[in-house]
Amino acid sequence: MSVKLWQMKTIRLAIAYDGTRYHGWQIQPNGISIQQVIQDRIAVITGENVVVLSAGRTDAGVHALRQIAAFRTSSRHAPEVFQRALNATLPSDIRILDAECAADSFHPRFDATGKVYAYVIANTPELSPFAVRYAWKITHPLNSDEMRKAGCFLEGKHDFSSFRGAGCGARTTDRTVASINVSKHSGMDFLGLRLEGTFLVIRVTADAFLRHMVRNIVGTLVEVGIDKRKADAVPALLRSKNRSEAGPTAPASGLFLESVSY
Repeated sequence: MSVKLWQMKTIRLAIAYDGTRYHGWQIQPNGISIQQVIQDRIAVITGENVVVLSAGRTDAGVHALRQIAAFRTSSRHAPEVFQRALNATLPSDIRILDAECAADSFHPRFDATGKVYAYVIANTPELSPFAVRYAWKITHPLNSDEMRKAGCFLEGKHDFSSFRGAGCGARTTDRTVASINVSKHSGMDFLGLRLEGTFLVIRVTADAFLRHMVRNIVGTLVEVGIDKRKADAVPALLRSKNRSEAGPTAPASGLFLESVSY
């Protein structure tokens, strides 16, 4: 017998994960993904083959501090039951931080008004083994002041074609970047301990992002930081709408989806 529409409900999840061993969020034919792992666990719990949609389709190796996702189900399980059951069966590098009912029309990606990504750079000759999986090691001293100056030119609404990764399926390349913050730290906290060294955190807030956009911005800011390009050359780079004019794509390991706003 078919399930009646009124029996369906939407479960919204807040998820944290270490993306190191995954081929990104979205299901891939050639590797394990965050989406596949969660969907498989829900299938065991409910007997349903659901599709778990996310706010951001993070790339292979990218982490999330608070990804937002949702799925539709006819199960009578309460949200807190889903949270407990999923955390009991998911691998330790994926955690459900929160679960709640959402409106039937809720879409984690299309309803989002903004996202914040943070990128960690270890600007130190000797990187702690506890930071290797979560930072881009750059030994050349970085000029964070010039990097901040360059970042300011990217704030506002622009065509970000120059920072668009290959294979991006976005219908438009216009994005509005609310802020790019470059902060410098003499050490980082880790599990209540202190990791020594110089670290930079580049935090980008925008309404939406193109594929590899943050990592390409970071790669460009790093070139400014090592004086390979000038900060005031960034406006011309934007106008060129040419990916080859921008800097390299920063490694995935240093990137975190920090938060999603609605």
